[in-house]
Amino acid sequence: MNHHEWLAESFEANRPRLEAVAYRMLGSAAEAQDAVQESWLRLAASNSEGIDNLAGWLTTVVGRVCLDHLRSRKSRREQPIADAGPQTAELPSPAGNPESEAMLADSVGQALLVVLETLDPAERLAFVLHDMFAVPFDDIARIVDRSPAAARKLASRARHRVQGTSEPLTVDQSRQRQIVEAFLEAARGGDFDALVAVLDPDVVARSNGGSVGPIVRGVMQVAGGAMAFAPLATGSQLVLADGKVAALAGSAKLPTRVMTFTIGDDGRISILDAITDPDLLATMDLVVIGD
Repeated sequence: MNHHEWLAESFEANRPRLEAVAYRMLGSAAEAQDAVQESWLRLAASNSEGIDNLAGWLTTVVGRVCLDHLRSRKSRREQPIADAGPQTAELPSPAGNPESEAMLADSVGQALLVVLETLDPAERLAFVLHDMFAVPFDDIARIVDRSPAAARKLASRARHRVQGTSEPLTVDQSRQRQIVEAFLEAARGGDFDALVAVLDPDVVARSNGGSVGPIVRGVMQVAGGAMAFAPLATGSQLVLADGKVAALAGSAKLPTRVMTFTIGDDGRISILDAITDPDLLATMDLVVIGD
């Protein structure tokens, strides 16, 4: 297999993800396919041997292509056109395949697409890439030509608008809420055994991401320390912090402390982070969870 054949095969392996990104960005299967094909043309014309992370490189390129398209569409006040754009033919394309387009549409949902259409192009890109495809803000920042903090703010603004028109919690967030509430209830009641039950055996507790104070490791040590957390647990409220269930002291506009939780596949808390640094708190997207 020569390099061009390997490149084409690697591109095809990444195509489903690229189509998913582009469809959520553009809302049209045909336009999404055009963006993906454009990424292939750019890859074929590049010095691909110098690309360390092909999947990341392609996602970045598709993001830039979609961002340019959205900005152009916005300036002309156009809506997505299903058959817009020429078809490139250097690689097989599923564009125009009803089954493929239906699968894309079903995977997103029309309601979400309608909301995404209301976002600014840069907000839409930041939200789609970070919240839907876990692309780091450092990478998003390079696409939108802004700082990582500014990219985080873009995603935050978009998230607020999306959450305002959707169900309060996803299935995963509902599961997170149950676990966090169990932790808070055990801390409030001083129930050591209940704390141990909800914590991973190798749980880690830290302050401000480990930048301040000692890092506490192990279920017995963390559970013991959580007993002193009772006053804060009593006065805290549940919020979504950057999309994850957390405990807030203060208010969403003026937070004094946010406790975030990393939860493993087994449903137990593996990391507790107490965020008190004002600069870190200022970057967090906090949305109070209703009953």
